[in-house]
Amino acid sequence: MTGLGVRTDNLTVTFGDQVALDGLDLRLAPGKIHGLLGRNGSGKSTLAAVLAGFRQPGVGRVLLDGGDLGEAREPYENAVVTSRVCLIRESGDLYDAAPVKNMLGLAASLRPYWDADLAGDLLDRFEIPMRKRVQKLSRGKKSALGVVLGLASRAPLTIFDESYLGMDVPSRQLFYDALLADYAEVPRTIVLSTHLVSEVSPMLEEVVILDRGRLVTQSPVDSLRGRGASIVGPAAAVDELTTGLAVLAEQRLGGTKSSTVLGDLDETLVRQARSAGLEIGPVGLQDLFVHLTATNSKEGDR
Repeated sequence: MTGLGVRTDNLTVTFGDQVALDGLDLRLAPGKIHGLLGRNGSGKSTLAAVLAGFRQPGVGRVLLDGGDLGEAREPYENAVVTSRVCLIRESGDLYDAAPVKNMLGLAASLRPYWDADLAGDLLDRFEIPMRKRVQKLSRGKKSALGVVLGLASRAPLTIFDESYLGMDVPSRQLFYDALLADYAEVPRTIVLSTHLVSEVSPMLEEVVILDRGRLVTQSPVDSLRGRGASIVGPAAAVDELTTGLAVLAEQRLGGTKSSTVLGDLDETLVRQARSAGLEIGPVGLQDLFVHLTATNSKEGDR
């Protein structure tokens, strides 16, 4: 199993007069871990729901292909397709009155690739009691149960939509470690929709950034990181070097200035920076995300 590929063409979803997704053209390669990033209201959760077949596109279409599906198919109202897609949302979509073991039984009946041994191991590691009713679990344990259901589904397309926000830092790290270990054993397509960019960035292979329902950028993580640089040194030298560049942010402390620029620095600029005693460093994925969405939002307000 290598996972499902995802394709959206002119995907548009509206809620009354509010546009959640606006003509979105997207391609997600199968068998990779994709980060789905965006500010609140960017359309991430709507996209996740459409991919999982929970919601019908208003305009355009969604196609999933690969794995045992063969030809490309739309997920909405297609039981074969939706059984191969597992969406775990922050709410968990859990039946509060049911015991944990019943939730596992339900998941096993819906997921053809369900792994009961993995589910049992993860329950032990997250210390979730099988006989306890879901409504008696803490918020963190409910989030952990959702993560267990998502990982143990081994669905060819597995989407985690902020599903681990209720977990504390050690539990989230346990989730990340478990995800990478099982992904290495059983590769599939995984989408992580999150605000915790700095935490998940080491796991990501591809990044999709949305803003106001539109695609800001889609890129391999390494390529995206290479699109920005921080330049630090004497303020006058920094200003001279960054003239004509797209400056995303600036900070100044005394006579020292730090500028974050978007775009590749060619060899000539790098040599000029070094000869001027300036330091050039990479920009973290979270910083790039903040700057790109802030820039895009400002342009959209004009």
